[in-house]
Amino acid sequence: MKLKTFWMVLALATSAQAATTATMAPPLRPVEAHALAAQASAELLSRFHYQNVPLDDAMSIRIFDRYLKTLDPERIYFLQSDIDTFGAVRTLLDDAILQQKLDAPFAIFTRYTQRVRERLAGARDLLATGFDFDKPDRYRYVRTDAPWAASQAELNDIWRKRVKNDWLRLKLAGKDDAAIRDTLTKRYDQALAHSARSKSDDVFQLFMNAYAESIEPHTSYLGPRASADFAITMKLSLVGIGAVLQERDEYVTIRELVPGGPAARSEQLAIGDRIAGVARDENAAMADVLGWRVDDVVQLIRGAKDTKVILDVLPADAGPDGKHKRITLVRDTIRLEKQAAARSVIEVGGDAKQKVGVITLPTFYQDVDARHKNDENYRSASRDVERLLAELKAEKVGAVLIDLRNNGGGSLDEAVRLTGLFIDRGPVVQQRNPKGQIRIEQDRDPGVAWDGPVGVLINRASASASEIFASAIQDYGRGIVIGEQSFGKGTVQTLLDMDEMAKSEKPTYGELKLTIAQFFRVSGGTTQLRGVTPDIPLASFADRERFGESSYDNALPWTQIEPADFTPVGSPRELLPALTTRHSARVANDAGYRELLEDIAEVEAIRKRTEISLNEKERR
Repeated sequence: MKLKTFWMVLALATSAQAATTATMAPPLRPVEAHALAAQASAELLSRFHYQNVPLDDAMSIRIFDRYLKTLDPERIYFLQSDIDTFGAVRTLLDDAILQQKLDAPFAIFTRYTQRVRERLAGARDLLATGFDFDKPDRYRYVRTDAPWAASQAELNDIWRKRVKNDWLRLKLAGKDDAAIRDTLTKRYDQALAHSARSKSDDVFQLFMNAYAESIEPHTSYLGPRASADFAITMKLSLVGIGAVLQERDEYVTIRELVPGGPAARSEQLAIGDRIAGVARDENAAMADVLGWRVDDVVQLIRGAKDTKVILDVLPADAGPDGKHKRITLVRDTIRLEKQAAARSVIEVGGDAKQKVGVITLPTFYQDVDARHKNDENYRSASRDVERLLAELKAEKVGAVLIDLRNNGGGSLDEAVRLTGLFIDRGPVVQQRNPKGQIRIEQDRDPGVAWDGPVGVLINRASASASEIFASAIQDYGRGIVIGEQSFGKGTVQTLLDMDEMAKSEKPTYGELKLTIAQFFRVSGGTTQLRGVTPDIPLASFADRERFGESSYDNALPWTQIEPADFTPVGSPRELLPALTTRHSARVANDAGYRELLEDIAEVEAIRKRTEISLNEKERR
């Protein structure tokens, strides 16, 4: 079936069905700028992306599947008959992009909005009837791999259980029937209004990201509005709570806490926490944001500096019926000084106490403007750490621990310079470009700032530049890495401004973020996918299946190249058997650590569940 024929057939079918339901707004259509941006993106991706992935029928299938997954990840809106109809263009989306004919993805979106309206209208009707919570019903709430509903009757039953579960969760939280009915009515009405607010630019961005992310997870398309938001973030002039958010199932969840931001400083939020509601200020009603898109939640959270925003949060380690937390944060700008390295001194050991200096580094920062102006006092992570090391030396600490937990990266130059504080010249990291050419980043400064014992503390949120530093310390035998397996992001991205390329005077075509290189350790293996494996592992609540590079279904694989020419300066791994034995004995005798392991096991069991009882007695 040709693209134009598919569009006409689907449009007529959708219009006919829509006539029997609520009144719908006119279908959204692509504009000329979308067609031009799509074609330009395809050309740029084929020329400059690290992976040479052609835009062909095979890629069209990947785009098609990811687009449907983006629209309906839990398979609760589309019917199998819809998917069968859409299948006519499953291998034609490459042609749609190259021929500047984007009607097909817009037609699919029109059918999606129709199904959303039908389902939410049906959900509101169910609220009037109430539910029997004594029946042995079960609800499959994880449906990412479930088959599409074969009929309206089957989908009706899925939604009956879905609404029943929504009701029961509120009932278990202590709300009465009237309050529950009011809360859910508002939730479904908000979701309906949210769907109606979609614009053609939104549809185009969803489709283009289905294309970009089909190549690999760190490639993306940013439309004009998203591009402006990204620019604000990069300038660190954003007034908000300092959290990077993402969509997971029906929740918007916390993917990263920005160092120095209100969320990180509050110590009340954690990676993986789920945002269920947002109140713009102390006097505003709490908006139920389940099912919202992440950019709409971000817009609600942002506000004027020094104003309050209240979040209703379901913690990452809580089950579906877990206790929510209400957290009040004061919006603020995120400044460099709030992200700076800091030090402390702790005493360890038994009778013979030893002092250990701990340097916490939230991000690999550098005041680029000041450096380019030849300001001798410009701030940077490596400069600040060098100063702190001198202070710790003066306090006669016996060892230093560099804490990189939750450090998502930053300046590559700073990762190299920081490594240079602990090694006396040599390669730090290797980069490979799309042509296979290898570039080696070197520490060229003689001498070290610290020649004593070193430990590096990492967790699942330690990524990119953090992994470069930790792996170099490990490969050189300069110290011991402690904690969790790190994130596993071993790729380099750049941003291409298509408005600038087209010499457009106003934001029209957006930007393309694409992967252009890959990092490799000096020992030859990449940090991609596997990250850095600690020498001494520590238990954690982190969910590896949902957070980290390995959680992406199309992440670039682990690989290796030839090692760089480097000379290890130590061999602390010879001490690992003894250290591991002592560590195991210590945690075995630590009641608090044993309780932590029990809690982790319980949380992991909850995470593996895909169904839940709808019987009130079983849920209590």
